[in-house]
Amino acid sequence: MVPLDKLNAITERFQFLEAKMSEGLSGDEIAEVGREYAELKPVVEEIASYRQLLDDIADAEAMLDDPEMRELAEDELPALRERLPQMEQAMRLALLPRDAADARPAMIEIRPGTGGDEASLFAGDLLRMYQRYAETKGWKLDILEQSLTEVGGVKEVVARVTGDGVFARLKYESGVHRVQRVPETESGGRIHTSAATVAVLPEAEDVDIHIDPADIRIDTMRASGAGGQHVNTTDSAVRITHVPTGIVVTSSEKSQHRNREIAMQVLKTRLFDAERQRAHDERAASRKAQVGTGDRSERIRTYNFPQGRMTDHRINLTLYKLADVMAGDLDEIIDALIEADQAAKLAELDA
Repeated sequence: MVPLDKLNAITERFQFLEAKMSEGLSGDEIAEVGREYAELKPVVEEIASYRQLLDDIADAEAMLDDPEMRELAEDELPALRERLPQMEQAMRLALLPRDAADARPAMIEIRPGTGGDEASLFAGDLLRMYQRYAETKGWKLDILEQSLTEVGGVKEVVARVTGDGVFARLKYESGVHRVQRVPETESGGRIHTSAATVAVLPEAEDVDIHIDPADIRIDTMRASGAGGQHVNTTDSAVRITHVPTGIVVTSSEKSQHRNREIAMQVLKTRLFDAERQRAHDERAASRKAQVGTGDRSERIRTYNFPQGRMTDHRINLTLYKLADVMAGDLDEIIDALIEADQAAKLAELDA
């Protein structure tokens, strides 16, 4: 049974926000109130449907005492009662604590791991996979910084993804992605195993992180890269070092002013993510079950090209449609991860 007092509190909060929005608010207040209002609206709609079902069941049960209405009530009650467990489950899911960052844009950082040139080529394949997935979702993916290897692989790439529910879905991609295949650079036809790491970070907002100017060192330098990319005649590239944490970010676009903006945004996002990781680790220490969305060193997935197989190790999901996955068909995987995460959270609440 879902606690009705909690439902009442949520409904009252929603009505309060609704009244606030009709009063006329300042720019900052509109954004803050509007965000909470949008988050609560689907929950309140679920609450209304759940309460309506409870009322319908109560009305039908009362009709059992009326000889003229008894037959109608006996016809309606089984169907109404059959819907109740499903509605209660939907209600419990709607009441699960939400990640406040779910609605934010995300930054994806991809780097090759073990495997040399093959790992860098696989990192490039992962970037194209996410680019295609973003296209299917109607999102926009902008590459902020990219460094290539001599064989055309990715040494490092940082991309920003914007759209509806970006971080809510992409956050499950953080971790070590392993590939098993015959490398393009290998003539002997032997299957190699290599890896690339993916980090998905919710983009920081100005109110999240305050950076003391005294804590950063900004250097400008000549932009350069493999294959002549980003080669400029002026020292436009920017490197920002956050001295207290040692975090270093760079940006190598043509405009030095734009590079400062990009580098500062990436720095804020990494600092914000570090704070979220600290809080995540504290919570995870006391959680009994969880789907890995925080440990960047965790091997989360294997892409086996000879067998056309993709396996997500966190939920033991295996799909024999690797070509589709690499072409950006990730919804089946991400939906399964979300369901597993929800199930783990519900089990924790019931424990």
